Amino acid sequence: MSALVRTLFTAAATSYAANVALGTLVATRTISTREYRWVHHALYISTCVLAASAASSVLWSRSRAGYVLLPAAVPLAVIPYAGTRGSRHPLVASSAAPFFLASLIRSWR
Repeated sequence: MSALVRTLFTAAATSYAANVALGTLVATRTISTREYRWVHHALYISTCVLAASAASSVLWSRSRAGYVLLPAAVPLAVIPYAGTRGSRHPLVASSAAPFFLASLIRSWR
């Protein structure tokens, strides 16, 4: 069962990192997703679903890494209301990073 836990936390962290990378590339105008805005939204939904699945591991496994990831739910819930202009959106989005990283490390121990 620990392999499934590690896989879920790795997938959640990877989805989060991919979403941050895409958002950063779009914000710096390195790439344009004008015709494909749904990709960023799909990555956000994927991140939320994978994070919820990983956090639920506290209910069905011995791993306690889900408790470490749980605070990331706050910025993930706030991000749709943070607006896309200005610094609020990236600040709220990046505030989840420590929880994703710490829970990933915890899940692999």
